Amino acid sequence: MSKIFTITEGLENLGALRTGGQGSVYKGKRQGILYSAIKLLPTPIMSESEDDRGYRNYQSEVAKLQKVNEQPNPHVVKIRSFGLTDSGSFPFIEMEYIEGPELSELLQPPHDPVFSLKELIKVADQLADALAHCHRVGVKHGDIKSNNVKYNIHTGNYVLLDFGLAILTDEQRRSSVRHAGAIEFMAPEQHEGGQMLPQTDVYSYGVILYELLAGEVPFTLSGNGEAGRNAVMLAHLEQAIPDPIARREQKLPAGWGAEKRRQEMQVPHWLLQLIAKCLEKDPNLRYRDGSELQQALTGGSLMANATYLAATPQPQNLPEVSTALQDENQRLQNQVLVLQQQIENAPKAEPEEDESNVVLSKPLFFLFVTLLVLFMGFSVYSAFFKREPVPDITEETSTTADTTQIPTDTGAVSQPQTYKPDSISDAVMRKRRRDSIIQSGIDSVRRATQKAIEESRMRDSASTQNDTTQSPEE
Repeated sequence: MSKIFTITEGLENLGALRTGGQGSVYKGKRQGILYSAIKLLPTPIMSESEDDRGYRNYQSEVAKLQKVNEQPNPHVVKIRSFGLTDSGSFPFIEMEYIEGPELSELLQPPHDPVFSLKELIKVADQLADALAHCHRVGVKHGDIKSNNVKYNIHTGNYVLLDFGLAILTDEQRRSSVRHAGAIEFMAPEQHEGGQMLPQTDVYSYGVILYELLAGEVPFTLSGNGEAGRNAVMLAHLEQAIPDPIARREQKLPAGWGAEKRRQEMQVPHWLLQLIAKCLEKDPNLRYRDGSELQQALTGGSLMANATYLAATPQPQNLPEVSTALQDENQRLQNQVLVLQQQIENAPKAEPEEDESNVVLSKPLFFLFVTLLVLFMGFSVYSAFFKREPVPDITEETSTTADTTQIPTDTGAVSQPQTYKPDSISDAVMRKRRRDSIIQSGIDSVRRATQKAIEESRMRDSASTQNDTTQSPEE
């Protein structure tokens, strides 16, 4: 069990995650529930003063490292703090704790021994973005390897970790690389003089892509002795890079079907060229930095898509299909035009007749109103200007009865009779004639109106028959 000691106030040490010659990585926890990854460097700083060269160098490198997080990048781990431990004055870097497996773990069972092409290109794109971000602010990582790239299970991104070498002095860096560096991922210039250039990160990037494609690094380490390390170092300096396609074919999982195996062997040519350029022995023949690498990756991908579209054969019957679609479209348009013409020429639907309503044309309506006015005028004239008093038969009879003397047996009459039957009869007859004339006028208006209605209906019926005869057949 690893030794537990205090990092600094407020930063709890939860134990070692990984140890090595370049330092140890511990899991820590800030006050609360915020977890961190602490990179602890093995060389202590004896005095925190400007007189101490080690402290000055540390301060200078940390100032560069701070620029990494001035503009956060989803593919670069966030650096939260740095300083010296309370116990022993060891330099440390506190980083965001990324929950998820390392790339090297994703090549071990139960995972497949190689990455699919789709996932490989995703790693290439996101790791190139991380390198471009670091190099733009003047930070060289110096220790890029599959152990320092993690898959974040919460975001689905691949994240570059561990900037420990970035804050070491050149002498410390050379010593660390010589004794404990990941020799399989180191560029030739690191073996020769411990140089660390932007192209050095590009070389290590190429080794990672090679490993994911072929299932192993170009030159594997046998054991961990000095002889094995020297053999790998000389191979990087002198030997050609083995063919990754042949190795990939041997490592393809047996569980993949024949069709998937065939597809996964169709490695894009631009990707092979990119890996080969990253792994050039001479740094000047590689991409200058992460930005140029990222541009080459994007350009190669776009060019490959354009080439694929240009080379993809078109269906043989494509012109015929296009012509057939045009003909069908024209036929449908013609049908629409015919239907529109039929709708325009079709007779307008007559409203259903309501027996309770009488429909009159305007001339007939004016005639009816005129007759009605004349009749009303005639009636008023007859009633008021030619009115003769009609004697009340009852009163005349009563008066006559009172004044008429009934003959006696002797036949004498006391007075002559006042009852005039002829005058009464004439008045009654005149009243009857007047009523008859009025009724006759009413009947005449009624007959004229009925006749006009019948003629109007006959004309409408004839017009409808003519329109039906002239309408086009469906």
